Parts: sequence; C-alpha cells; structure tokens
Amino acid sequence: MLLTLSWTVPLAGAILLLLVGNADGRRDGLMRWLALGISLLTLAVTLVLWAAFDAASAEFQFVERIPWIPAFGIDYSVGVDGISILLVVLTGFLTPIALLSSWGSIERKVKEFSIFMLALEAAMIGVFVSLDLFLFYVFWDAMLVPMYFLIGIWGYDQRVYAAIKFMLYTMAGSVLMLVAILGLAYIHSSTTGAYSFDLLKLYELEIAPATQFWFFLAFTLAFAIKVPLFPFHTWLPDAHVQAPTAGSVILAGVLLKMGTYGLLRFSFPLFPEAAAYFAPWLALLAVVGIVYGALVAMVQPDMKKLVAYSSVSHLGFVVLGICAMNVQGVQGAVYQMLAHGVSTGGLFLLVGMLSDRRHTRLISEYGGLKHVMPRLTAAFFIITLASIGLPGLNGFIGEFLIMLGGFRWDPRFVVFAGLGVILSAVYMLWMFQRVYYGPVRHDHNAHLPDLMPREWAAVLPLCAAAFIMGIFPGLFLRPMEASVDALVQRVQIAQPLQVQNVERRERFERSERSERPERSERSERPERSERSERSER
Repeated sequence: MLLTLSWTVPLAGAILLLLVGNADGRRDGLMRWLALGISLLTLAVTLVLWAAFDAASAEFQFVERIPWIPAFGIDYSVGVDGISILLVVLTGFLTPIALLSSWGSIERKVKEFSIFMLALEAAMIGVFVSLDLFLFYVFWDAMLVPMYFLIGIWGYDQRVYAAIKFMLYTMAGSVLMLVAILGLAYIHSSTTGAYSFDLLKLYELEIAPATQFWFFLAFTLAFAIKVPLFPFHTWLPDAHVQAPTAGSVILAGVLLKMGTYGLLRFSFPLFPEAAAYFAPWLALLAVVGIVYGALVAMVQPDMKKLVAYSSVSHLGFVVLGICAMNVQGVQGAVYQMLAHGVSTGGLFLLVGMLSDRRHTRLISEYGGLKHVMPRLTAAFFIITLASIGLPGLNGFIGEFLIMLGGFRWDPRFVVFAGLGVILSAVYMLWMFQRVYYGPVRHDHNAHLPDLMPREWAAVLPLCAAAFIMGIFPGLFLRPMEASVDALVQRVQIAQPLQVQNVERRERFERSERSERPERSERSERPERSERSERSER
C-alpha cells in the first residue's frame, strides 16, 4: 500500500488543486502552500519506505500486484529494490525544493503550475516502481505531458520550440520501445501460451540472440535519448535553458535518471547477450560525451547552458559504470545518479536565484558577488565543489567507484574519461571565479539581496545532502548492495555461450601447452633407460 501511496498522494493532490476554486491572485498563496504540503507528505511516505526497506535482501519489496487487463496479462504490479528505492526518495526530496524555488519566479497561472508539478512527481515515481512493462510505459509517457507544459507555458523566450523538441525526441524513442515491449509479450505467449508484461517473468525468457539484438537497440535508444547520451543530447540544452527554474531542477535531478535507470532495469538484464556485444560501443559514446560535454561547457557564456552541458558530461560517467557491469561500476553509477541529482539540481536552483534577481544568466554580467551576497556565494561554492567531485562531498564517491569498475573492465575508457574530471574542475571553477570574485563590475549587482529565509529552506537541504553523501556513503551504498550483486550476476551468468566456449578453449590450450614439456620428458625417460640397458649388456 505504501508504494501506491507514493504516487497517488501527489496525483490526488493535483486533482484536489484542480477542484479548489478558480485561479486568481487571491488564491495563489493557497495553491503554493497546498502543493508544498502535498509534496512534503509524499517525501514522508518515501522516507518511511526507505526506513522499512530490508537492505540485506536482493528481492523486490513492498510488492503489490492486482490484475488490470487479465486478457492480455497486464497487471498493476509495483515493487522496489535497492536501486529504485533510492531514486524514489530522490524524487520525493527534490520536488518540494523545486516548488520552493518557484515562489519568486512563477507569478501567473500558479494553480496550473502546481498541478503540473504534482502530476509530474506522480508519473516519475510511477516509472521507478513499475514491475509491469505496460504500466511502466504508461507512466513513462504520462511524464512527458506535464513537463511539456511546464517548459512551454512558464519557460523563457524560445520555450515553445524547446518544449516541442523535448516531446519529439522522447516520443521517437518511446515508440520503438513500445514495439519491443509488445514483442516481448508475444515471445512470452509463444513460449508459455499466455501474454505477460511482468518484468520478473520476462527476465526468465530465453530470447534468441538475433531478437535480443533488435530489442536491445529499441529499448536502449529510448533510454539513450532520455539520459541523454551523445549524440542524442541536442534537446537537453534547449530544454534546460528555456525551462523555469523548478523545471530545470526536476529535469536534471530526476528525469534524466530515467534513462540510466532504464538501462539498468531493462536493457542489460533482459538482453544480456546483446548488452555484452554493445557495451563497448555504448561506453565509447559515453566517453565521447564526457569529453565533448566538458569542452562545450567551457565556452558557454550562459550559466544555465554551461550547467546543462555539464550534465551531458557527468551522465556519461553513469553510462560508463553501467557498461562495465561489475559491482563497483554499477554501484558507482547508481550513486552518481543520486549525487548528480543533488549537485546539478542545486546548481540550477542557485543559477535561477541569480537570474530572478538580475534577469540575466550571462556570466559577463556578473562579478564580485561575494562582496554583495556572501551566503549565496558560500552555498554556490559548496555545490560547485560537489559537482566537480571534491573528496568529502557527494560527487567523489560515485566517480571513484565508476572509474574503479571501469578500470577493471577496460582501462582504456577510464584513461579518456579521467580527462572529463579535470575539465569539469576547469569550467566550473572558472565560472565561479568570474561570477563571484573580482570587483563589482555593474551597478545593478551592488545592491542584490542575499539569500532569503524561503531560499534558505531550499538551499540548506541540498548542501546538507552533499556533505552527508560524501562523508557517510554507506547510508546509500548499503541498501543497493544486494540488488546490485544480483543484477550483475544475472547479466554475467547469461554471458554469450560462444564467449564462454572461447574462454574454456583458451584455458584448455594453455593447460595443454604447459603439460607438453612434462609429457615429452616422461616419454624420453623410458627410451634413455632402454639405451643404457643395451649398452651395459
């Protein structure tokens, strides 16, 4: 029941707001407080789930299964393991912060904005808890609608273009994934005589390698667009730059994680043989995205676009850890999802605060803000250090584990990915220096207000989370450990048979070569003894 509450509470809240009178200026405050209260209640439900979660078990927990469309084997089936529970908590954590960030920037259609934010939260949590592929697809596509309107109505000058581009890119990948989902149900019907969209049953299917090849591509394309993985990233900078601050926080903090979550939950465990074949190519795209995103971020004049391209770079590390498909790599990937949600969501939040004060995001328009806004400067500095992976903050743990797992898998990828770590420090610290240090170059900046109490309420949890994740990583690694072990074993055990045979043959040949000298010596010894006996006679 708790899992159902986790997504129905925000959905019911959105419906409640829809029914509460007409939207006007007198009711805007009520709408904001109701939306914030509902999001905090959702956060409480996710924290209860986390507290009750059994970290020692690799099984899905809090499972609820109710027949939905029995004729086609479609159920309302939800559950969480150590990977998805953390992403559910992340969603519940970031949504109230995003709503708080909108109080100073969203002044029109507050009621509709609040409704879309709560509906978006419900759909995002639904994606992470779904164990039925049909239900997963419903939530996956439902999430597009509120984000489309958030960008298209409350965004900036090019908001309609960015919203349509976001929708088209995501829908293009989703259609192919739907075809693959239907194909899986058909294969299950051919094998067992009954349709099923149950993920746990589909895990047990034996799928021909050629079929895995195409199904893996269909699923992975949808997830690669959502990550976004290079070269499918072009929608992201436009969406981030044009979205309102709250939309950018949710987009960076949660929506992008759906792509990497999909790779872990569906692409690799459902199609392990195809995954083993394509993993090096995905890793290559990830490394190119790491370096490319960092280089492009270095030359951006707009702070928001700089942070957007940093997401392309940082999420490339997550994909690299998934491709390594060992315990260290996958744990690092999941940890980096959480860390990126906190640090990059925090960066968009703080950039939005500056933009609300000065109505510009150009780096050249700032300078010397540490003299004017010391508290905001300190918060920005903490989140910046977290983003570049300073030890003791959240970004370090994930990147370290990913590079350790990647090095065990293929050191060549790690060598080039390490360049992205260096470049991230360059562009982030350079931006911070130009915005906050030096003299105050513009008169408009001399009297900007520092953090207000409402803004403190949004910033402090993010800074605290960055420190907690960096100093006490076990709080987050322990719940995912058993699930990650089970996932890695599932994929590795299903390694292509021909690869296993090659490895066995190579081991046999090595043992044969090592035994030949001993055999030759043994065969020569009897001959020598016979010759010696003849000579003695």
